[in-house]
Amino acid sequence: MLEIRHFTVENLPDGCVTDAEQPRFAWALESDGQDVSMEQATLKVNGWSTTTKEQVAVPYKGKRLKPFTCYSACLTVTDNRGQQANAEAAFETGRMDTPWDADWITDGSYKFTEKKVSPRPMTFRKCIALEKKVAKARIYATAMGIYELTLNGEKVGADYFAPGFTSYKTHLQYQTYDVTDKLQSSNELLAEVAGGWAVGSFVFTRQNRVTADRQALLLELRVWYEDGTSQVFGTDESWQVAMDGPVQMADFYDGETYDATVKPEQMNWHNAARENLRCHPRIRAAYGAMVTAHEYMEPVSCTKLADGTLVYDFGQNFAGVIDLHIQGKKGQTITVRHAEILNPDGTLNTAFLRTAKATATYICTEGDQYYSPRFTYMGFRYAAITGAEESEIRVGAWALYSELEQTGSFACSNGMLNRLQQNIVWSAKSNLMDIPTDCPQRDERMGWTGDIAVFAPTACYNFDMSRFLEKWLEDVKAEQLPTGGIPNTVPVQGYGFPATMPVMAIDFWGDACVLVPWAEYQARGDVEILRKMYPAMKKYVNACRFWAGFGFGKNRYIWHTPATLHFGDWVAPDVPKMQQWQARSKWTATASLKNTSGLLARIARILGENGDAEHYQVLSDKVADAYVSVFTDGNGKMKEEFQTAYVLPLYFGMFPEKVRRQAADNLARLVEAGDWCIGTGFPGTPYILFALADNGHLEEAYRMLLNIKCPSWLYEVRMGATTIWERWDGLDENGVCPIGDDGTDLMISYNHYASGAVGAFFYQRILGLEPEQPGYKTFRLCPKPGGGLTWAKGSLRTPYGVIHTQWAIRNGEFALEVQVPVGTRCTLTLPDGSTRTCDSGQYAYSCKI
Repeated sequence: MLEIRHFTVENLPDGCVTDAEQPRFAWALESDGQDVSMEQATLKVNGWSTTTKEQVAVPYKGKRLKPFTCYSACLTVTDNRGQQANAEAAFETGRMDTPWDADWITDGSYKFTEKKVSPRPMTFRKCIALEKKVAKARIYATAMGIYELTLNGEKVGADYFAPGFTSYKTHLQYQTYDVTDKLQSSNELLAEVAGGWAVGSFVFTRQNRVTADRQALLLELRVWYEDGTSQVFGTDESWQVAMDGPVQMADFYDGETYDATVKPEQMNWHNAARENLRCHPRIRAAYGAMVTAHEYMEPVSCTKLADGTLVYDFGQNFAGVIDLHIQGKKGQTITVRHAEILNPDGTLNTAFLRTAKATATYICTEGDQYYSPRFTYMGFRYAAITGAEESEIRVGAWALYSELEQTGSFACSNGMLNRLQQNIVWSAKSNLMDIPTDCPQRDERMGWTGDIAVFAPTACYNFDMSRFLEKWLEDVKAEQLPTGGIPNTVPVQGYGFPATMPVMAIDFWGDACVLVPWAEYQARGDVEILRKMYPAMKKYVNACRFWAGFGFGKNRYIWHTPATLHFGDWVAPDVPKMQQWQARSKWTATASLKNTSGLLARIARILGENGDAEHYQVLSDKVADAYVSVFTDGNGKMKEEFQTAYVLPLYFGMFPEKVRRQAADNLARLVEAGDWCIGTGFPGTPYILFALADNGHLEEAYRMLLNIKCPSWLYEVRMGATTIWERWDGLDENGVCPIGDDGTDLMISYNHYASGAVGAFFYQRILGLEPEQPGYKTFRLCPKPGGGLTWAKGSLRTPYGVIHTQWAIRNGEFALEVQVPVGTRCTLTLPDGSTRTCDSGQYAYSCKI
């Protein structure tokens, strides 16, 4: 039996609307046999046919696709046993750069001049009469701001925050909505447009009007009739607009105010005006992963404080919106505030929100009603409600994050590690919010490059990140500076000098332009992501080389620009001040240059750029030699010792083989002297367990991983964390935050995935699962049990199918099972050193341990 699974167009299993001229197809296979592989596949689209042995990112190369057209892709696969399977995948083309039969419109009378706040939302309205039978109807819409559509009183689409966050000066998405079944003979189409990222307040300096002076809408309703004719209803000056709708305030940081007593007939409607935008981005069919509602969260408890405030505990820190079912009286005001932690007296701790108000305010109409914010989101575990009795409301919440399929799973015999895995996944969900953010609760929520640079491998184990990362990397390219540097946040969107250090290249943060596409390539196997990013990678690494080039002798390869222009060993817990983290930048930056230039050499080889490959490999080798020569005694001992200083050269292969073990021994000595506590900041944390485990100190790695003292991963779990903290010492043993004046302006989030990069160790060493060829066409399975673990299991959906693996230790015997997908090969190494090679199928092996 052969079956086709997960047949995708542009990495979507269904619902694809694309403007790509050569959309990509991919598929996985399943079989109940062993040693099954794909002999060939025949793909037919639009009269074009190809026969291929590839399964990943197979591009369409037929005649030009027409806009606004539905297509079907037909696939026939034959395996090496002669079995065949068939499948179809439907997709649709969008506008394909067809000129818009619509104008950008706004409220021409609205002059938005206030600072540090978001504009009042606009509501647009159009009444549309149809006299013929409708065969097909689509809305194509985008905005400067964020929008939501309602057709005949019913919400259109499931998206939040459309059109999404992009580098608006170059890229803007539009959404396509099928409204065929929603149209009637007489229709009312409403569009509410809030400030969002383009117009509203953003970044912790609360910049607004970064991209546009006020909101604007661009929309077409295209209707195809059964008689073969068609009609377009586009935004123009015949549309009406009002500024006094029920959504009175909407801001990502401050929240939303909704007045349910406001009725459409009471609003001050007037004709819209054409808008001339300040920028003219290319507008493309949505190519990212839109934000939608996922898990419905119910509170685990409700506490009534002395002043009558109701404090709801959802038992899980997450990013999302409150969901209220209310029995209310007209004019009754219900206020919901949000926080990640409580003060000792049971009130919300909002100090760490900084300027963010994180408040939803709802003014009731009479009777039963429902409210959930649509133009903001919060990061919270606790919600404090005033203005209603517990009997008057039913409280829930929706977790919001980008539309990402969870592709990986991990569990083991240690319950605290399982909770840590859940924390990693929840922090990822909370911060994969159209862009990779740093935190979901305070006045930030920005696309910090350093966070995703170190977390990308873990993210790619847990989720299919393809569309999400491809979209964000388009913005990385767009935002790259002429000097080659990558801004610290992407999109920049108001985060100006000196924070972005625009003339500089910044280690590890800028490294995202190399590390993120590399992680995605390893996970998915689509070489185009490397090809697209290659010019940006070269430009960045060349900039790093320039800034590291000041000095004499081997110091010409030591990156020693002023520490204040770097982040260094960011939030390393062994030193208390920001300036001390930054002071380690000579070590982190130099190791970064070795790593990015070495990876660039590998990428150049893959792309056939052999001259570049040789050049960057020589650079990488010289930087490694300089690091060892300048920073160590030549015998594996750092002249200035701290954990990250050892971790980076060990993981990046910078020590000569003859002293590598001594260096690892010195790292292990530091770790033991530190009572097995973590001492690394952002750059070292993802790699410290690998640096130990892969260099003769497996048990030391497990002792650090399983440590429950602060600072450690499991200390957070012991203190009740349900997500990953930004700072290792986020709470002391009494549950109080000890953060003082360390130069970061009360920088503490309890939902921040960076140190959750340890999750890669779960997959790669505890399970032992790593790709040998990109996309897991071939992969290795080499589990490294330790730490008293008696079993572990996990799965990973690869482009070729699902890998399942589990192992257990009983009575001195190690037993392992693995399912190898069709068309792939596994090299299996058991703990006794014995090796097996397995083609597709299910296998079980054991050895003495």
